[in-house]
Amino acid sequence: MSHLDIHSYLAAFDDIPGTRVYTVARARKGYWINQFAMSLMKPENRARWKADETAYLEGWNLDDDQKAAILARDYNRLLDLGGNIYFLAKIFSTDGLSFLQAVSTMTGMSVEDYQAMMLAGGRSPNGVRSIKEGN
Repeated sequence: MSHLDIHSYLAAFDDIPGTRVYTVARARKGYWINQFAMSLMKPENRARWKADETAYLEGWNLDDDQKAAILARDYNRLLDLGGNIYFLAKIFSTDGLSFLQAVSTMTGMSVEDYQAMMLAGGRSPNGVRSIKEGN
């Protein structure tokens, strides 16, 4: 019986192009990003956030990189930093964006092109399957 090296197993997830698998390590890394995002479920917190985003973030245990990504609405970076897309939805919903509008910004596609691609079945499974191998 062989033993699986869990670190090698989890590292393989980082080789999937355009995909961030939400692992325990990623969850730990993004804990405060996600807690901040969930705080926006309360109307009084949304009002404080909209009044002064920078001041609102000062109340959270976020590093400068996390704060910058939040303020820039850089959702890809937030995912890299451990944000969970379902929690990040609280940010773009507060901004008045739909899931479709927000996620299209993560692809470099227009909302219309992204929507058409998804309605046609999503991205093709053919193409780059490994970052390391380039195929």
